[in-house]
Amino acid sequence: MASLPDNLTLGDNSTGIASLWNGAHKNEILGIILSIVGSFLISISLNLQKYTHVRLARQENPIPYYRSKLWWCGMLLMGIGELGNFAAYGFAPATLIAPLGCVAVIGSAAISVVFLKESLRASDVIGGALAVTGTYLLVTFSPNVSQDITALKVQRYIMSWQFLIYLILEVIVFCILLYVYKRKGVNHIVVLLLLVALLASVAVISVKAVAGMLAVTLKGEMQLTYAIFYVMAVLMIVSCVFQVKFLNQAMQLYNATEVVPINFVFFTTSAILAGIIFYQEFQDAAILNIFMFIFGCFLSFFGVFLIARNQKKHSFQEPYINFGEIPGKETVDKIQPNSNSITYGTVLN
Repeated sequence: MASLPDNLTLGDNSTGIASLWNGAHKNEILGIILSIVGSFLISISLNLQKYTHVRLARQENPIPYYRSKLWWCGMLLMGIGELGNFAAYGFAPATLIAPLGCVAVIGSAAISVVFLKESLRASDVIGGALAVTGTYLLVTFSPNVSQDITALKVQRYIMSWQFLIYLILEVIVFCILLYVYKRKGVNHIVVLLLLVALLASVAVISVKAVAGMLAVTLKGEMQLTYAIFYVMAVLMIVSCVFQVKFLNQAMQLYNATEVVPINFVFFTTSAILAGIIFYQEFQDAAILNIFMFIFGCFLSFFGVFLIARNQKKHSFQEPYINFGEIPGKETVDKIQPNSNSITYGTVLN
């Protein structure tokens, strides 16, 4: 840690993104672009699905949402966005890609204001500014780790003593949380999202390993003949499936305004720890870089919290009829239809 990395040198005014490009870290720039574009596409996808539900809820005879072309367009964009995030791990450090997920939160807030005509609050503006500033610091002071992820390198990382200790501790904590959740019936939001974060740590390690080995294979050095590739692929699928399961349970029990910021902080922290311990991405990094990177994470966390704070929970009002619209009946009140019925109910004589 005695020397500064290439993206921040003393006495040199060319720092940040420009120095990354001039320093031939084009893979890192490509990973950053893929992550930002992917996150923005995800935010568009979420708003398209949201708009679909709002529009269908206002119809008298709404069709199921999965029969809406607009909803499937949103799903397609989400798939492309997730694919972009997946590919980004093959080009840039995991400690950088994970915090860039705040772009999805910023983009979703901006799109909802412009296209869904939601109100713009002061906390949205401040939170967005903080998150953008944090994102700039993350990109500027991210670790300059330009490495090809090969199967042999992944095998060596798995056998490193620091990762083995980390894995043992993670398994112990996960088992304790799972016992508390399943056997003791403790479904607190922190317990659920810690389970998600611990699984996310495994997911980030495996996703980066699979994406990295695929990238090396495309360069001409075959990695698909190694068993570790398929082990990591299975870990990636299993961890992602159970991660979504616990996240959905949290969304069912708690408001999204609580789940989103806490999950973002837990997930990002877990992913950064995975990158530092498994891939050793901050090895030989300057103290200033580490401090500014942590500060950028803090700004992003606080920005996401401000954006998600006090957002209204959307409840779609069901259509009603007015007694006055029925011939021979006086206008006395409104009657709310039964949501489980296709009729509007009955009118008493």
